[in-house]
Amino acid sequence: MKKIILTLLAITAFNTTNAQTDKAKSNNLKFGLKAGLNIANMNMSGDFAPETKAVPNLLIGAFIEVPINGKWAFQPELIYSMQGSKFDLLYADGTDIYNTENTFKLNYLNIPLMFKYNENKLFFEAGPQIGFLTSAKLKTSVEGFGSGSQDAKELFKTIDFGLGFGIGYNFTEQVGANLRYNFGLTNIAETEDGDNTKIKNSVFALSLAYKFE
Repeated sequence: MKKIILTLLAITAFNTTNAQTDKAKSNNLKFGLKAGLNIANMNMSGDFAPETKAVPNLLIGAFIEVPINGKWAFQPELIYSMQGSKFDLLYADGTDIYNTENTFKLNYLNIPLMFKYNENKLFFEAGPQIGFLTSAKLKTSVEGFGSGSQDAKELFKTIDFGLGFGIGYNFTEQVGANLRYNFGLTNIAETEDGDNTKIKNSVFALSLAYKFE
């Protein structure tokens, strides 16, 4: 009987130790850095809205991965994101009409709040995002006249709300890749009464991440 009791105590102690170790692992926060490429566009609508084209840009930022359990994790991020779009407009000067090529360059400090589901090395993610506009420029080019740039921050609201979905793959415990799409939920155009212009951000982001042990 004594041997049986000792054996049971040993098994219980072993299981308790393993459970505590697993719990400690699941509670480990992981800090990481990420950088990559944006394919950004601005979906415009309204009476005089032009057709827009996507532009490539960069993103860079940091994140914290907070394990919830063996499969789920919460990942808040702080991302500096370069966004915008291209569009053409006709400009009339008396009887002369010129085609202008225009590019909006918007820089945001985005805070995605992503919930991740891990399946082996593959993971899926979704969550809301809030963005703070840090700068906005409009570059205009007219054939034969050159190009110029001007500040355009007053044309846009300073806060943008969006929703993101993504998929990723962890090559190792430290290195992974991520493809995410974020679409704007709010109209970022700063409009006046009678102006029905609507602009929403749309961004595909491909990034590489490195987690510190």
